Amino acid sequence: MIYAAILGYGTVGSGVYKVINKNNAIVSKNAGDTLKVKYVLDLREFEGDPVMEVLTHDYNDILNDEEVSIVVETMGGLRPAYQFTKAALEAGKNVCTSNKELVAEHGHELMEIAKAHGVNYMFEASCGGGIPIIRPLMTSLTGDEIEEISGILNGTTNYILTAMAENGSDFDTALKNAQKLGYAELHPEADIEGMDPCRKIAILSSIAYGKAVDYHDIHCEGITKVTADDMKYAAALEAKVKLIASSVKTKSGYAVMVAPYMIIENSPLYSVSGVFNAVYVRGNMLGDSMFYGSGAGSLPTASAVVGDVVDCAKNAGRNIMKIWDEEKIELVPFEKIHSRYIVRVPEKDTKKARELFGDVTTITLTDLEEECAFITDELTEGMFAEKAEQLPDMISYMRVKF
Repeated sequence: MIYAAILGYGTVGSGVYKVINKNNAIVSKNAGDTLKVKYVLDLREFEGDPVMEVLTHDYNDILNDEEVSIVVETMGGLRPAYQFTKAALEAGKNVCTSNKELVAEHGHELMEIAKAHGVNYMFEASCGGGIPIIRPLMTSLTGDEIEEISGILNGTTNYILTAMAENGSDFDTALKNAQKLGYAELHPEADIEGMDPCRKIAILSSIAYGKAVDYHDIHCEGITKVTADDMKYAAALEAKVKLIASSVKTKSGYAVMVAPYMIIENSPLYSVSGVFNAVYVRGNMLGDSMFYGSGAGSLPTASAVVGDVVDCAKNAGRNIMKIWDEEKIELVPFEKIHSRYIVRVPEKDTKKARELFGDVTTITLTDLEEECAFITDELTEGMFAEKAEQLPDMISYMRVKF
């Protein structure tokens, strides 16, 4: 018998409990022995829910039970998840998590602790929900030099941008509708301001490049400034607006950032809509590869967590995780990253725009006749900022991948 405990009975934790119980026959077969949830830790009561049979309010019940060999952390946040995870690993228990904030902040340290105690700290569900991407980077692609990882790594923002494009709605309306449907939290700042995909691209980059990428060092922009008019220009250009987290190896180093981009049909991320996520990986031997699937939700994320649980059970007493070096990668300074831009200016500023950006071709929409847009050549972020300062009436800009 293999005993597991779940910390937190929220969206993901309840999903893990459901997957293990509903699919127990196949999960146990793959694990090599019968897998049973012995405890679920939560401060709340769940009257009428079968989880009451295993519910505990005291973490020490789990920590001090030698039968429990796998702890599933789905609490989220840093406190007390960090303390509980560290204590479990030091007690010789495997830990599986969906907590991207904790992995991004303390992942290296926790993996080292796990290795020292002959157990594993696993976090497949921390990036891309149900999409298997951590395991391929750690195993299948270890013979490649990874040159790029780019992705749509947040289902909430992708749903909002898709709704704005398809319905012509503004950002606030699309956000409220996403909240009504359960696709956005009541306090969605981590999603809409880009911090969630920022943490995820830091984790993926650390694995891919073998050295730490600190998400605090990554330039991060969200989608709150994207407007319905931006979507009109995208439609005119047969493009789509996506929040893209990108990590690219360049001649100058590693360029990592999160920002809205306007992309066209030849982009592998163009057709990723709604709450779906996708990760594009380019290796020097593999070439291009795409990982696509449900990026959020109780059961898709829980499925990824349970996959880690099975791996821990199959590798009892053996550490199998590839650990990135603690040394931080020096990222290309933001102002030196190269991009192209679509810039919207009042019609009166067209001449000034041509003086600054060259002989640009303007794009005018019939219902926005008092303004126009143009697409720049490739510039560094610093160069673009200098030119933009000379257009004080600029309406907006967005990076493009054309």
